Amino acid sequence: MAYKVFIFILLMVTWVILSGQFDAFHLVLGLISCALVTSMSADLLFRERDAPVLQRVQEGWSLAWYFLWMLWQILLANIAILKLALSPNALQQVDPSIVHFKTKLKSNFAKFLLANSITLTPGTVTIKISGDDFYVHAINDEAAAGLNGEMERRIASIYRVESAAAGGKGDC
Repeated sequence: MAYKVFIFILLMVTWVILSGQFDAFHLVLGLISCALVTSMSADLLFRERDAPVLQRVQEGWSLAWYFLWMLWQILLANIAILKLALSPNALQQVDPSIVHFKTKLKSNFAKFLLANSITLTPGTVTIKISGDDFYVHAINDEAAAGLNGEMERRIASIYRVESAAAGGKGDC
């Protein structure tokens, strides 16, 4: 129960900071929204419910650094796709493929984070997750080469209970 209270407080503080509205109407909307989100998805964020606060803070900082790294990767992928789109021989460079790999990540949230990170990176889309198997559409070999396991390793390092992922790709 303390875990759900922590998640609720975290969401409510975020709501107040981002909304900037302190009147009764907006605060009540925030309370209702945060209570609904907490009741529906409190299990998603952290795997171990009894972990110490220090570990939660470390995971939070690691996640923040991962998001910064992810923004950089999105920028690099956007540049690669822009070069592809503006290239005079773009059609010759487009060679779509389905890439299959097994993940070592165990928690559903870590897999969710990996799938969405792949999809947010231009040139790749996660099309199926079946257990530990990921299937990703890549627009060309350069985009497929970006599925080298680095994202998976970074996500695994956030949640120390996850084994360090070997990652890697293999074509279907």
